[in-house]
Order: sequence, then C-alpha cells, then structure tokens
Amino acid sequence: PPMQERSPAMIRLFTAIALPDRVKQNLMLYSGGLGGARWQREDQLHLTLRFIGEVDERLADDIVYALAAIRSLAFDVTIAELGTFGEKKRPRILWAGVRSNPSLMHLRAKIDTALARVGVPPETRKYHPHVTLAKLDRGAATKQLGEYLARNNTLSLMPFEVDRFHLFSSQLSQSGAIYRIEESFDLAGGSGTLEDDEEDDDLAEFDDFHDEEAWYGYASADR
Repeated sequence: PPMQERSPAMIRLFTAIALPDRVKQNLMLYSGGLGGARWQREDQLHLTLRFIGEVDERLADDIVYALAAIRSLAFDVTIAELGTFGEKKRPRILWAGVRSNPSLMHLRAKIDTALARVGVPPETRKYHPHVTLAKLDRGAATKQLGEYLARNNTLSLMPFEVDRFHLFSSQLSQSGAIYRIEESFDLAGGSGTLEDDEEDDDLAEFDDFHDEEAWYGYASADR
C-alpha cells in the first residue's frame, strides 16, 4: 500500500526496529552523568536497520512495495555494551550495542537488496547495529566519558522479540528530530519455516509491475 499522505514532496526515511517500552525505560537510566552529552528522548530511541535519506514521494512508494516483499523470520535481540562513534579524542555518538546476531544481519542484507532493486544507492559504511543514546558536543570531556563507559560497562538487557520492522520518517524540530512510523512490515513467526522462493515470487511480481508501468510510459526516465 502507498504511504500515508505526507508533505512536503521530499521525505527523509530510514528503516528501524522499534524498541519495547521496558527496553527504552532501561536505556533511559543511562542518560545522565556525562557532560557535553545531548541525550535522546525516550521516543527517539530505536535500533536502526538502514538509513535511506531524502527521497521523493514516488520513490518512497516504491520503497514501501519493495520492503513489503521481504520474507524473514522473527528473532530475538539483546542490547548489550556501550561504545562511541568518532575519533578517539573527539567522539560524536554514544551508543548501546547489540549482541552478535546473524538473524539481524540477515534482515539488514534483505533490506539492502530490496532497496537496491528500486534504485536506492548502497550504504557505504559498514553496518554496526546500535541504539543512539546521546550526541556528544565537541567539548565533551574524554576523561569523563571514559569514566562513564567504565562505570556502565556491564550493560546487558533482557532479550526482546523482533516480529516486525518499520519504515520511519524523520523531521527536524526545535526540540530535536521527530520520528514517525510510516509503514510496518511483519516478520514470520519463529516456529515456522520460510522458503526463499516465496520472496522471489513477490519480488518478481514487483518487477513485473514496474515493467508494465514502464511499457505504458508512466515510469520516470530519470528515476
């Protein structure tokens, strides 16, 4: 189905896993005791799967159809350990990581494949599953950050089930980014089996739709 009505014509998108309330509440307990940190609000916490960027409405609808064709099984995720992105002397992001998870990486790979089919450029950075906890100002004291990480290095939350993923939009506001779920995509229950050709059939149908669209002249030449 097409995305909900939206404005303006360009929309900033990413795919992510929404976190259960108990997980977000636990992570919020780590929000404090660090100078120069701009902490995420509870409603901003999520586990990013793939950043897409700004796209027009036509491509946004193509993305929805492509993601809806993905077939993958539900799985569990465990949030564990803290770390930072950026240079050692000038870290930019404080994050909570994810325990090694082949099922999560498999889903990410399927999302990459689906997005490539509709012309979304590939992600050049290596995927490192994480939940952003805070953005760090340039003046953040590295000594204080080291103490914070040492103090909280035992972070390990109870696993939670991932039975769907979402397409989010992002809008900037004076109070920070506002994330909105535009579409949701269910994953199959863990007790069943999934044949790869089920997804192939859906993707073939998707390609047939676009071949027919191009035949009648509706497809944009520069897409």
